[in-house]
Amino acid sequence: METMLLIHRGPRRADIVGLLEGSSLPTSDLTDRDMTDFFYVGPANAPVGIIGVQFYGADALLRSLVVTSAHRTRGLGQRLVAHAEQHARERGAATVYLLTTTAEAFFRSRGYLVTPRESAPPAIRSTPEFAGLCPASSAFLSKRL
Repeated sequence: METMLLIHRGPRRADIVGLLEGSSLPTSDLTDRDMTDFFYVGPANAPVGIIGVQFYGADALLRSLVVTSAHRTRGLGQRLVAHAEQHARERGAATVYLLTTTAEAFFRSRGYLVTPRESAPPAIRSTPEFAGLCPASSAFLSKRL
């Protein structure tokens, strides 16, 4: 397997901000501490794919899945999602939630269900993403692990 296809943990925040911003994903709430639960593929200083998980008790928020356009259609997004879900399971999460404006079909094909916003657990509802960083038009999805 190519080294760049290995999934690594803990990117430097500075190295993923450009990738996130280039995909119109929020970065203002991310801290260096959050990077503990972020994963990437590619060189550490120039990742070609990333994903993160934030934990709220038995609930987790999947965030920031990005694969550069030059590296799509290689299964990297699927692998990153599966890796993040396994990490969430290992950390004791029972359900993963996410908000998306562009990847609803991708996540639905991986077992995520469109979920009414009003059924979001209070901890998820209080996240910056849910409360305003992601547009109200974002699809809200969930998956039981």
